[in-house]
Amino acid sequence: MTQKITANKNVGIIGVGAYAPETVMTNSDLEKMVDTSDQWITERTGIRERRISPADVPTSELAALAAEKALADAGLTIDDMDAIIIGTSSPDMFYPSVGCLVQTRLKANRKIPAFDLQAGCSGYSYAMVVATQFIRTGMFKKVLVIGADEISKMINWQDRNTCILFGDGAGAVVLGEVDAPYGILGAFMGADGIGGELLKFPAGGTRMPATEETVRQKLHSVHMEGNEVFKFAVRVMGEAAGKALEDAGLVESDIDWLIPHQANMRIIQSAAKRLKMPMEKVIINLDRYGNTSSASIPLALDEAVRDGRIQPGNIVMMVGFGAGLTWASLVLRWGK
Repeated sequence: MTQKITANKNVGIIGVGAYAPETVMTNSDLEKMVDTSDQWITERTGIRERRISPADVPTSELAALAAEKALADAGLTIDDMDAIIIGTSSPDMFYPSVGCLVQTRLKANRKIPAFDLQAGCSGYSYAMVVATQFIRTGMFKKVLVIGADEISKMINWQDRNTCILFGDGAGAVVLGEVDAPYGILGAFMGADGIGGELLKFPAGGTRMPATEETVRQKLHSVHMEGNEVFKFAVRVMGEAAGKALEDAGLVESDIDWLIPHQANMRIIQSAAKRLKMPMEKVIINLDRYGNTSSASIPLALDEAVRDGRIQPGNIVMMVGFGAGLTWASLVLRWGK
């Protein structure tokens, strides 16, 4: 079902920012850790390297650093914001939320609402739709939306099927009112909990509290049925993008840039083919960052805005998928 966005106000992105850790882990580095090879990883995923956060640096720190850049880009401060929403599946701890930790780190004087939204790798896209509705209804004027994850701290480094995929990072945007005809034109969200077993972090919650046995069995890490997730992603990426276009009253040929979740190059290529998009119009940084989960789309967006690829008036499609299983898409006309 399409979630129709009521156009009471034109809501768009008025600031972008991103942050990735300095430490780079290459495929060659992984060759020394597990039974894999640079060629195998590159051919099957498109990933060549990824950024890894230091052990003592939590997700909230990456999120705050990205937020500072987005606020500066918008010419605003944290005290101009009415809310903070963070898409993440790797919080510093169960509570307090990363949102509250970021609010404190940014030294907000206004005690604005701050919360996390957990939808796997779709977290950023879900958060964008939620924030847009807050502004359109008039409840808030400006919202700081962040996608941040440190999945490197949540994987089993002996599992070659998952440890090769993920990297760490954060991307942030400031959402606010923009002049017509700019802003978010359409969106779509979906979920299918039946597929939840395909991508999960089994232990540590109330279903399987932490014990010595859960640690020994390495259940405090990402478990994924890669082939099944791949099939799901290939199908849902194109469908989700199509629903957002329908919501916006647009067609595939209207898209100037596609920013997909950066999970796997073959998934990205399949989505582009379904949307009849040439690969030159697809924003990709998967090769340099790996799968950064909720951070992947805003990281790629920030890069494409700063290097000048995305220009005012461009129609930009953002589409992601993740654990849950979840998926979400947004289409916007770029312009502050």
